[in-house]
Amino acid sequence: MGKLYSGLGLLGILTGSALGAGAPAYTKDIAPILFNRCTECHRKGEAAPMTFMSYKEVRPWAKAIRERIVTRTMPPWFADPAHGSFSNDRRLSEEEIRLVTAWVNAGAPEGDPKQMPKAPEYVEGWTIGKPDVVFDLNQDVDVPASGVVPYLYYTVPTNFTEDMWVQKAEVRPGNRAVVHHVIVSVEEPNAGAESQGARGQLRRQGLVGYAPGDQPMELTPGMAKRVKAGSKLVFQMHYTPNGKAATDRTRIGLIFSREPVKQAHRGGMIANFMFRIPPGAASHEVKSSWTAKEDILLTGLMPHMHVRGKDFLYTAVYPDGRTEVLLNVPRYDFNWQLNYQLAEPKLLPKGTRIDCVAHFDNSPNNKFNPDPAAEVRWGDQTWEEMMIGFFNYVLPDENLLISQASR
Repeated sequence: MGKLYSGLGLLGILTGSALGAGAPAYTKDIAPILFNRCTECHRKGEAAPMTFMSYKEVRPWAKAIRERIVTRTMPPWFADPAHGSFSNDRRLSEEEIRLVTAWVNAGAPEGDPKQMPKAPEYVEGWTIGKPDVVFDLNQDVDVPASGVVPYLYYTVPTNFTEDMWVQKAEVRPGNRAVVHHVIVSVEEPNAGAESQGARGQLRRQGLVGYAPGDQPMELTPGMAKRVKAGSKLVFQMHYTPNGKAATDRTRIGLIFSREPVKQAHRGGMIANFMFRIPPGAASHEVKSSWTAKEDILLTGLMPHMHVRGKDFLYTAVYPDGRTEVLLNVPRYDFNWQLNYQLAEPKLLPKGTRIDCVAHFDNSPNNKFNPDPAAEVRWGDQTWEEMMIGFFNYVLPDENLLISQASR
């Protein structure tokens, strides 16, 4: 992440110069930054509580924006920059932080309207663009005002008469206030009873999910996820009552590949189901491992824990004994479930082991801890815990164009 500006130091340095001539202006300097870094979420109908699409909307929040970007709490990003390079890195550059801070210190001037860049165009209701097809739960779900709602599962037929290749997918909660998370997976024809419920969710092919901070699936052209003819989509819905009865009708939008698909995008998970976190433990360690049975090209990583999650580390152990940190998340935040997409796919030869190491804070010092006196085990609900290192990959030697042509 480089040198981290301290709030007081930076503000003190910039205050004198920023108030003079040549201070940054919203139209010329700040709008491009917000359009590029923030408006994906800070726009109408999205998760953020305010919109940043115009000067009128941004100006009241100027000081709050300065505080959040100086402390690097926004945009949310938790990967240690010492390890790995990621295509969806949301961090602002040092120069962007300098410009925004100087602009606020100068009184947040609007500047010349003629220098205002064109605002990004979004399809209303979707980040990925207009979907080719949309599926929903086929019913309205009533969420009570209080109590615990167990995970709910809704199976929706695709009615696909041929295999379809999905390049982009996005889950849109019908009511964000009560939807904690959504996982949509693919149940292939004749899947059998073992594919049902929570355990079945682990066996099915994951398609896309929704959680705070997570981004839609947008794959590189030439890569896509296959949904076989006759498959069904299974929605795993986790609702959290918030004191007011509510209704939800979550949906998913799919965009199919516009070009021939060379490589099928796959996913896996490196999990530990057997841990026990002692009461009061401030840094309990849990490990899990997975070994590649063939050469793979790693494309993305996503650690998952609940509110006691403290940090998460992925390390590759190559067949020759060499080790490499793939991703280090030193400050895990359950409120932001981020998927870290590698800037370039990484070859992991057959026999490479991925080791995952996580730590959990079950002590009273963890302000999110619901019960420091409890022993914590694996479970679906947020007061229980999970330890999963999700990962995505393709096969380096796969060429579906050749196999399709040979049919």
